[in-house]
Amino acid sequence: MNKSFMVIGIGRFGRAVALELEQSGVEVIAIDKNEEKVNRIADYVTMAAAVDVRDEGKLSKLGIANVDGIIICITADTDASAIAVMAGREAEVPYIFAKAKDELHQKMLKKLGADEVMVPECISGIRLARNLIYDNLKDVIEFSNRFQMLEIIPEREWIGKTLKELNIRQKMKMNVVAIRKNGEFVLQFDPAVPLKKEETLLVIKSL
Repeated sequence: MNKSFMVIGIGRFGRAVALELEQSGVEVIAIDKNEEKVNRIADYVTMAAAVDVRDEGKLSKLGIANVDGIIICITADTDASAIAVMAGREAEVPYIFAKAKDELHQKMLKKLGADEVMVPECISGIRLARNLIYDNLKDVIEFSNRFQMLEIIPEREWIGKTLKELNIRQKMKMNVVAIRKNGEFVLQFDPAVPLKKEETLLVIKSL
C-alpha cells in the first residue's frame, strides 16, 4: 500500500514538497486556503482542496486521520501552523513535520507536538557557511551530535584514482556509502574502479 501525506500550505516550499512526493509514488493531499494555488497544483497531486486549517470538519473529511504524515508549510500565519500541528496530534497522525519562520516559532511547534521542525533560513545559512569553508562540500545532513552525512565532490587529485588507493576511511575518517553517477546514487559500487570527474561521493563522517 502506498504511503500518503497531507501537505498543508502550498507556497513555493509546500508545492515543491508535494510534487516531489507525488512523483516518488506517494499519495499527496495538498491543502491551502488560497484557491488559486490549489487550482495550479490540482492536476499534479492525488487530491487538492481549498481549506482553512481552522476548519477541523473539512480536515477530517479529507482524511487527516488516515495519512502517514502531514507536512505543514505555513510560516506567515503562526496561529494557523499551530492549529495544524494540534489537528494532526488530535487525529493521531504518525508523523508531523512543520516549517517554522524562526527559532521561537520552531520551539512553539515542537511543544505542540510536531515531530520535526525546520527553519529553512537557518539551514541555508549553515550550508552556505560550510560551502565557503569546504570547497568540495555539496550537501550535508545532520544525523545526530555524533554523525553527519555529506555529499562531496572529489578533490582534483582523486580523479582517476580508486577508493582503495585513496583509503578515505583511514585517512579522513569517512565511510563512502554511495557514489552518484548520472544523477543517481549507486549503493553497490566497485572500490577498485577509478573515480570520474562528474561523480560525487556520499559519505558518513563521525563528529
